[in-house]
Amino acid sequence: MKKNHRTRLLLCASAAVLLAGCASAPQPLYQWESYQTQVYDYFKGESKEKQIEALERDLEKMRAKNHVAPPGVQAHLGLLYAEVGNDGKAAEHLAAEKALYPESAAYIDFLLKKYAKAN
Repeated sequence: MKKNHRTRLLLCASAAVLLAGCASAPQPLYQWESYQTQVYDYFKGESKEKQIEALERDLEKMRAKNHVAPPGVQAHLGLLYAEVGNDGKAAEHLAAEKALYPESAAYIDFLLKKYAKAN
């Protein structure tokens, strides 16, 4: 009888540990904030200034929480700045994208050359 009680106790403890492990889901790798909405608004032709404000606000939230900007956010913001004529901010954000995601270097370099020629 004691062996049966010990087995039940062990099973209950195992179940509790298993359930506790399931309760703590892993955090997502990136915090996208409103990035996807801003890309959609870009293709709809919405105000670039409003998109810039929203993405800058998103980046501030990410920095405050110690999160890294997901791929494309800095590059998209750089393109928006380039389109409104703020070349300094455009280069800053494109360089930030390149630093965060070195695999984007060829594309970022292409964009930097493109906007350098346009000016």
